Amino acid sequence: MAQSFQRDCVELLGRRLAQGEISRRAWLAGLAALGAPAGLAQAQAGRPLVMVNWGGLANDGFGRFYGAPFTAANPGLAVTQDSTGPSAGRIRSMVESGRVTWDLCDSSASSAYLLGGMNLLTKMDYGIIDRTKVIGPGFALEYGAAPYSFSSVLAYDSSKFPTAPTSWADFWDLRRFPGQRLLRRDALGTLDAAMMSLGRAPDQVYPIDTRAALRRVAEIRRNTVFWSSGSESEQFLRTGEAVMGQIWHTRATVLNRESNGRIKFIWNQGLLQAGIFVIPRGNPGGANAQRLLGAMLANAEAQVGLLGLLGNGPTNPAAAAQVPAELKANNPTDPANERQQVVLNGQWWGANYQQANQDYLDTITG
Repeated sequence: MAQSFQRDCVELLGRRLAQGEISRRAWLAGLAALGAPAGLAQAQAGRPLVMVNWGGLANDGFGRFYGAPFTAANPGLAVTQDSTGPSAGRIRSMVESGRVTWDLCDSSASSAYLLGGMNLLTKMDYGIIDRTKVIGPGFALEYGAAPYSFSSVLAYDSSKFPTAPTSWADFWDLRRFPGQRLLRRDALGTLDAAMMSLGRAPDQVYPIDTRAALRRVAEIRRNTVFWSSGSESEQFLRTGEAVMGQIWHTRATVLNRESNGRIKFIWNQGLLQAGIFVIPRGNPGGANAQRLLGAMLANAEAQVGLLGLLGNGPTNPAAAAQVPAELKANNPTDPANERQQVVLNGQWWGANYQQANQDYLDTITG
């Protein structure tokens, strides 16, 4: 299974700690924000709200970015983090068994549509959550809302090309831009890029013509390596095994910095994705989970803090003005960067992911 963006953020954070770029305190704060295990705060009154993420590390962290501010504003409502990974399958199993222990889960737009359509999620209460606190409709859905964002972008080794690539059409052009390509071992985001390489305008990418997109992928399959984790995608470009690839913007930012600008990336035709949180149906914390998510969306300052620490893009419109100048170039939701991208259509992917991804895997391994 391809690594999730969220789990990759934890890996990047650990590397920054090891390299001395951040303090242990900042590392713990980042883990807490991502969902690494935190203390259960049993000393506080009442059952803690359980926020589930993809931490993957057995270290305690305190939710400075979201949990602590929420508790400070709502005495008695503690927030604890669970890093066991809220996959769609686990959410479904928990709800169908009637033993729900999670309140708020870091998921995706496609899973919000899929699980919501199966009556496994609680609808967002936009009487509690202010939907004006997000940059667009794709970030406040019927069954989920997004307090962060990330992008899949085109990265390339500038030393290999006298003329820089500017689009997915260039990515697919092996004659003008020779060399090994790099794509994720997952259809989501990849087939969208394939459609744009065929000349589809950004507002006409969806619905994806899966047959046409898969044929397009097949054209370059023998000139392509496929990554399953963020570190793997970085390594392929760092070592020169690939000269151009579609990778997460967080990894592209690291490569650009550590290669002294040799490896560059572009925002044009990037796939901007909403970091959607969902609430399992029958969650123990009830409406307090809605209040927590609403506070996360409203806290522009915390979102800017996450951008600086993890690279996750803010989704609150007020955050852009608070982003330090040195971070703007790497912020996926900076207005100058956002307008060049396509918001990934979670509704289409929610309805089509299982079959499209299997067909994609068959195409790249056949």
